[in-house]
Amino acid sequence: MSSFKDFSQYISENAESLSVEVVESVVQEMNLEIPDWEKEQAASMYVELLGFFGQSLPEGERIEVPDSLIEWSKKNAEMQVASGGKISEIVVRYPPTRQVFSEIFTRLSLDFGLTVVESAKATRGIDAILDVSLNETFYAFERLSERYQAEKQVELLNLSAPIVPVLDDVVVLPLIGVIDSYRIAHIMNNVIPRIAEMDVNHVITDFSGVLTIDDHIAQSLQQIGGTLQLMGIHVVIAGLRPDLVQTIVHSGIDMLDTDSYATVKQALESVR
Repeated sequence: MSSFKDFSQYISENAESLSVEVVESVVQEMNLEIPDWEKEQAASMYVELLGFFGQSLPEGERIEVPDSLIEWSKKNAEMQVASGGKISEIVVRYPPTRQVFSEIFTRLSLDFGLTVVESAKATRGIDAILDVSLNETFYAFERLSERYQAEKQVELLNLSAPIVPVLDDVVVLPLIGVIDSYRIAHIMNNVIPRIAEMDVNHVITDFSGVLTIDDHIAQSLQQIGGTLQLMGIHVVIAGLRPDLVQTIVHSGIDMLDTDSYATVKQALESVR
């Protein structure tokens, strides 16, 4: 059996101890504080990786990346996104991991008397696999981050204009925070259709939680009120502060025909 085959077989047969060495060396090198379960997960992945690597190495120059490594890389990205972490916290681990693998392979290359060419082949192989893992982690993080941000945006939009039933035919629509074009679009595309499905006669639009609006948004809000009125729904306004009233007046909107009250309580009493 050639030295290179001995080298490859040793990696496969000792994948577990080598994996633990990799994880512990990286943790020590980077002075990381990570839970035992995360260490065990990484070590388990490296066991599978090294076992696969040791079996594939003698067959040729090209080494296929195992599907399990790609899935593990995606899982790392998923956990990082879910915890609110940064991709840099994962990326910075790759250079020391690559270095540890290189040191281990160099040591084993000397032990088994590999030629310079054979040693370089082994190092190139593990580098290629780590590159694929890094790329998969990065791409997965980007995709998951975009999806997560979109879901959070929808969640925030829902919280910014919830529909609150108060009587059989009355709902309150509290507007909360800064009302911008995104929230206006959300109200038009999502909130109004839901109100239509509820078969209500009165909608009390509560402005008491609005931080600020501009002229354009004020006109859009008038459009929302007009849409509800065309649907046969009586629109009542509550909670307009003096600064919001001034914005509405400056925008040229005529609200003299709209029922308006200082509080939701007063508005509710008016429609009972």
